[in-house]
Amino acid sequence: MIHNYAGETISYNINVKKRKSIGISIDAYGNIEVQAPKGTPNDYVLQFIEEKWDWIQEKSKEMKDRALGPQEKVYDHGESFLYLGNTYPIQIFHDVSLTQNHVKFENHKLHIYVKELEEEIIRQALKRFYYQQCKTIVEKSIKSYQSNFKIKPKGVRINDSNRTWGTCDSNQQLTFNWKLAMAPQKVIDYVVVHEMCHMLHLNHDRSFWRLVGKMMPDYKEQENWLAFSSWKMTV
Repeated sequence: MIHNYAGETISYNINVKKRKSIGISIDAYGNIEVQAPKGTPNDYVLQFIEEKWDWIQEKSKEMKDRALGPQEKVYDHGESFLYLGNTYPIQIFHDVSLTQNHVKFENHKLHIYVKELEEEIIRQALKRFYYQQCKTIVEKSIKSYQSNFKIKPKGVRINDSNRTWGTCDSNQQLTFNWKLAMAPQKVIDYVVVHEMCHMLHLNHDRSFWRLVGKMMPDYKEQENWLAFSSWKMTV
């Protein structure tokens, strides 16, 4: 079905189900489905869609972008990158007198200072920034949750894993993925809590998840952010 609203058009399907209330979902390709109780008037369905219009537009775009996968970055003024869950443009400063390339987050921009205007040099400077920020942010998060644990991590490392966001070994050594610096603070906190709980429970058993839930009751929301948004965490 098609509905026009606020000068825009969307296509959607209606799925009549045995349920008490109306709901809406968007799949990985941006297809919209309205789940409605049997006998729901069409006017009510349209009213519900209009109330959710902004959310539908936002999620539809997000799902379609996700289906396309990570887009190749351009390391020039105006290109945007994630930092702590928000997207910021980069601004590049060329200075041949620099002793070390570096990045500063200033005025809602990622200012990249480099000695040479080469794409890989800019990329590496940005990646180093995320490494450094991840270490700082993770250590602060550990400190804030430490009072909930009787044991402390033996150390904290940052790595470039393609498989995990964080790990905890049998020696209580914690390791975190540098890309976490792109995630919202609450998501970073979840990964920190997750690995700190592994200091007590190395497996994902019931005791482990009970402890995670006690420390962070809404941890499922943070898991969902990583599941649906991690494809955007790229340099």
